[in-house]
Amino acid sequence: VHVGEMTVLDINTSMGDGAQLGHSSSLSAGQSIPAGEHRYGSPAQESTVFDYRNVPPAPYGRLRRFTFSVAQLLNWIVFSSLLFGAIIAVVSFIEGRLYFDVSDISVFSEPMFYWDALLISGVLLFGSILVGLVVVATVPRLLNLALKPDRTYPLYGPRYWIHRVIGRMTNVPLFTRLFGDSSYIVRYLRWVGYDLSNDVVQTGSNFGLMVKHDNPYLVSIGRGSMIADGLSAINADYSDTAFRLSRVTIGENNFLGNYVAYPSQGKTGANCLLGTKVLVPVDGEVHRGTGLLGAPSFHIPRSVQRDLGLNHPQSPEDFHRRLAAKNRHNLVTMGMFLLGQWVFSFTFILITIGLADLTQVTGVNVFALAMPFTLLLRALYQVLIERSTILFRRQKARQCSIYDPYFWSHERFWKLTATAMYLPMFSGTPLRTFFWRILGVRVGKRLFDDGCHIPERTMVTVGDHCTFNVGSYLWCHSQEDGAFKSDYIEVGAGCTLGVGAFVHYGVTIGDGAQLASGSLLVKGEEVPPYTRWEGNTAMEVEDFSAVAAGQLPAEQRSLVAIAG
Repeated sequence: VHVGEMTVLDINTSMGDGAQLGHSSSLSAGQSIPAGEHRYGSPAQESTVFDYRNVPPAPYGRLRRFTFSVAQLLNWIVFSSLLFGAIIAVVSFIEGRLYFDVSDISVFSEPMFYWDALLISGVLLFGSILVGLVVVATVPRLLNLALKPDRTYPLYGPRYWIHRVIGRMTNVPLFTRLFGDSSYIVRYLRWVGYDLSNDVVQTGSNFGLMVKHDNPYLVSIGRGSMIADGLSAINADYSDTAFRLSRVTIGENNFLGNYVAYPSQGKTGANCLLGTKVLVPVDGEVHRGTGLLGAPSFHIPRSVQRDLGLNHPQSPEDFHRRLAAKNRHNLVTMGMFLLGQWVFSFTFILITIGLADLTQVTGVNVFALAMPFTLLLRALYQVLIERSTILFRRQKARQCSIYDPYFWSHERFWKLTATAMYLPMFSGTPLRTFFWRILGVRVGKRLFDDGCHIPERTMVTVGDHCTFNVGSYLWCHSQEDGAFKSDYIEVGAGCTLGVGAFVHYGVTIGDGAQLASGSLLVKGEEVPPYTRWEGNTAMEVEDFSAVAAGQLPAEQRSLVAIAG
């Protein structure tokens, strides 16, 4: 079988031998794919055109699988040993550079001790960032010389190992978070290996904070394109025995919404708008000058007339002046992000030395507490930074140009947010609800949250006894070309969001309503109480068998999207 990326298989589903389910799709509860048949969309519908298993077989023996597995285990052992050794080396380095005996607990009363620790933490943080930038631009580029596009390689061999190393070394969340939502993300992605046009139209928001790829040297993005958070450039195709790399090409003057999985076979050209969670067409004609939304995708207007009045720059001179102001604001934001990392690195050094001293004084090894204590402290520290970014106030619904100073402050909020790195470890526990409350979400009692994403916490209200499954989204904003919009989301009591369900801004969900897995509720939708909604885009399910069979016409989905 073949299951695509950003795809959900719900409970009570089945796929027969040789069945295929495309990218950005979902099998809803009760659906099945017969042997040898193809499905795509949410909920999945029949597709007989495109074959996702387009990588020819490359047979290999069991020895290759065994050898690769052993090598991976040895890699993990070596990496863990090096990491542990690096921690010991750093502690020894700090102790050797400080002008005090850190085994003496009274050292914490010396002001110069903190000054030395601050300098050392800065050297370690900024030195690791600089070294990391050099490494991601050199080592993967050299390794990539062993790989050729459109050539089939067997799995679990040296080239497969190289392919995995390149992907891991060039997908660094810290760097995309640091440079994203600013003009500098363009330079960073070029540094990593993206093929961006020489005459890039710099908007100051060409890419968001999250973008990933299989191979950066096979990603081409045309002039004037803007991409929101969550792009996945799928330039590696797999079978059960082989893989092949192909170029992903996104045309000129495109806008891609959140969480778009774009495969190398994508059939979109210039001047397209690809909506949030859209299923990118991979067969048929090339789409140009249009908007696409849903799974399977249908046409919507490329742009909306009302967005043209949002105080956009009125002349080239006005544009360059406001872009320069945005760049200055983004530089300050990046500095605040690095400063926050520096302060915590300094705090981590103090915690490490303090626990080491306490171990020597008491004879009890409390050093093992460093990691869990640091993780909890880091989460609370990020909460403090995030709330202080908005001055402990609640955010309000806005519509403005991306060159409005309000939007720049909202970008600062995104960069300093706490969710992406630290909240996932509390998923499925009551601590998740505790953190949502101190972050500003109005949460009722007994919420079970297994991993919901809420970027604008203070704009969301959640009733009692709700269930949020892993990978669900309450998304209170949208950035479409040069326009930014945000609005509130209200979720009633007893509601359920399925796995991978996405709720856009301005949505109200009544008590007891359910949103099925892999579904998308478009902006401004009002969900009546005790109803079930399904699909991308989602509609109320009255006869579930009709939806499961893919019998709802695309025209209905299109009308709902345009009305929204």
